[in-house]
Amino acid sequence: MNYPDSTFPYSFVHEDELAVYGPKDHQRVISKLNTHLGQLYYVEGSIPFEPFPETMLDESKASPVPDLLLYDNETAESPIIVEVCNQEGLKKDLKKVMQLVDEDNYGIVEGYVYNYKNRQWHQYRKGTGWIIDSPSFSNLLQLNLDSFL
Repeated sequence: MNYPDSTFPYSFVHEDELAVYGPKDHQRVISKLNTHLGQLYYVEGSIPFEPFPETMLDESKASPVPDLLLYDNETAESPIIVEVCNQEGLKKDLKKVMQLVDEDNYGIVEGYVYNYKNRQWHQYRKGTGWIIDSPSFSNLLQLNLDSFL
């Protein structure tokens, strides 16, 4: 078996470059959403979009990576994205979701931000803006995303 030369200068690898923000509470929410939506897509065939966690919006170039996206394999667009955050990251994620929905680059129609610390949903919808009533309800899926948590 070939092992790397022990004299190789690995000093270019810095610990902060390997760091990822992914507390268990954050990952648990993504996992629950992905599991339930995956069941509906792969097993029941009752939703039209395939769920992907931590996936690039555009595989042809560097692009944003939402915590969860729902992908339309027929149109090659992602009509739904979800960001999961705590209170400290809320403002940044609200801005990110609003910008991605408004940009028109990825076909996003519904963007969600879920704050797992206070269990609060926010939804930004294309052409409508921020949804105040039932922000966890997806018009595209006809489902309440909060029911999976």
